[in-house]
Amino acid sequence: MSRREEYERQTEELLEPIVEELGFELVDVEYVKEAGNWYLRAYIDKPGGIAVDDCEAVSRRFSDILDEKDYIDDSYIFEVSSPGLGRPLKKEKDYQRSIGEEVEIRTYRAINKQKEFIGVLKEFDKNTVTISYEDGSTQTFEKSEIALIRLALDF
Repeated sequence: MSRREEYERQTEELLEPIVEELGFELVDVEYVKEAGNWYLRAYIDKPGGIAVDDCEAVSRRFSDILDEKDYIDDSYIFEVSSPGLGRPLKKEKDYQRSIGEEVEIRTYRAINKQKEFIGVLKEFDKNTVTISYEDGSTQTFEKSEIALIRLALDF
């Protein structure tokens, strides 16, 4: 496990009880370097969406634990935010929640001269994702082929 993955795992483990106690769902944790700075980001959600006050409540509660545990060697910025409308599907619960919903899939390499696919999420397992199209046909993708899968945005 890489250092980054270990930081994300520890953060998720420590943050989950706080997020649940406040009535939210911990969607994801990421530790990334952007423009020369390290960021530890927690994404939270709840039915009806997340407000700035929700992010602030989680941030205040968790900041003391971060200071106390001090398990990240680098200097970093801690942020709590909403995953947004186009949130990627990463965990099994994300896929489960999205069964029957329209999703957008982007692949690393072209499949039949195409890298973007939109269809209804029909089923998934540990290794594959199957979507159905309006004409009733289906297509199965290996998860290893998928660069991004998220709910499709209709405007």
